[in-house]
Amino acid sequence: MSENNQKKSENLNKNESEKESVKPEVQEEKSLEEKFAESEDKLLRSLAETENQRRRFEKEIQDAFEFGSFNFAKESLAILDNLERAKLAMKNDETLKENKDLDKFLENITIIEKDLISIFEKNRIKKIDTKSKKFDPNLHQAMTEIEDENSDTGTILQEVQAGYMIGERLLRPALVGVAKKKTVKKEENEDKKEDK
Repeated sequence: MSENNQKKSENLNKNESEKESVKPEVQEEKSLEEKFAESEDKLLRSLAETENQRRRFEKEIQDAFEFGSFNFAKESLAILDNLERAKLAMKNDETLKENKDLDKFLENITIIEKDLISIFEKNRIKKIDTKSKKFDPNLHQAMTEIEDENSDTGTILQEVQAGYMIGERLLRPALVGVAKKKTVKKEENEDKKEDK
């Protein structure tokens, strides 16, 4: 009997060791599958991140081409402004009005001004139209309010300095004078008298 018990015990031990040896293989297979799934997930995330980064770089390159000259263009507007100021100053100067060559000189300044405007237009830089337009804070900067009964409140009556767009982006706002309704002084005086 002890041999039988011993054989049974050995068989049990053998079966248990076989079961134990089978279990780790199953566990290893699951962990390999889990590892594979994790690796696949990491790979997909990396590919998505790479694609997002590629798109960001493409947009940055496109913006650099479109708006890389933004600061240069903004500073170049000062040249155009100074040419316009020089023309006005010469036209209004009494001593220069007597000079025979003034018209030729002004004509040359006008040619330079037109060339500069042409260069701006080729580079998608356009002047903001302000004549009789409604004030738009996205394009205009109000410098003064002008009392006017004939115009609607908020209508641009005067352009102090021209504004410009580069493509769809604001390069410089137009400095403008905006209409407002006249305040009636008689009503104010009557209010003051009533207060006394």
